[in-house]
Amino acid sequence: MENSIIYKADSRGYANHGWLESYHTFSFANYRNNDRVHFGVLRVVNDDRVAAGMGFGTHPHENMEIVSIPLSGNLSHRDDMGNGTIITTDEIQVMSAGTGVEHSEFNPDENNETRFLQIWLFPNKLHVEPRYDQQKLSKADRQNKWDQILSPNKEDKGVWIHQNAWFSMSDLERGKSLSYQLNDKTNGVYLFVLEGSITLDDVVLDRRDAIGFWNREKFEITASTDAHLLLMEVPMELPAYLS
Repeated sequence: MENSIIYKADSRGYANHGWLESYHTFSFANYRNNDRVHFGVLRVVNDDRVAAGMGFGTHPHENMEIVSIPLSGNLSHRDDMGNGTIITTDEIQVMSAGTGVEHSEFNPDENNETRFLQIWLFPNKLHVEPRYDQQKLSKADRQNKWDQILSPNKEDKGVWIHQNAWFSMSDLERGKSLSYQLNDKTNGVYLFVLEGSITLDDVVLDRRDAIGFWNREKFEITASTDAHLLLMEVPMELPAYLS
């Protein structure tokens, strides 16, 4: 498949800190891979497991759009904007770090682990006012179709961020096909198979595999097994402030 990069699950960076087990698609912390620093404005895709009762202490961020999606279990969030919430499975959280924010995240369950995706994107402008939001996601809305969960527009379905990006999820049944038309034809797509197996053209993607591709306005996928998918449509050109 032209204009594409395949990210096999077993090729990701890996870190095990005991209380935290993390798989890094792109360079992060002690994992360094000069061929995998970002995909367009998509800077971090971490697949994290947090042990029962454990978590990340208070730490700072700035000028980054940060998205968290719990896959199982719950995640407790606190920040210096006054937010103190619990994010549950089938919710999405977004935080615009902007001029600076400090926050902590931990697993409030003393008996069960939490698994969640931590995703960072470069914003389209610097030094915005920090903000926080979280919303419920509906399983019914993604059954054999794309459910938009994030966009650049406050009025659209899902949360919004300071970037020309759209995220969608789908639960696609075995044998079903699904097409996608890009919102912005100059964007690229990062397609992450959270569970199951799919085919895209002649490419087979299994659990936790991903593919990034560009210069393509529309495509179709077919589920080889029941599949749970996350699609991230993102700008391929980095913001001017990074050049």
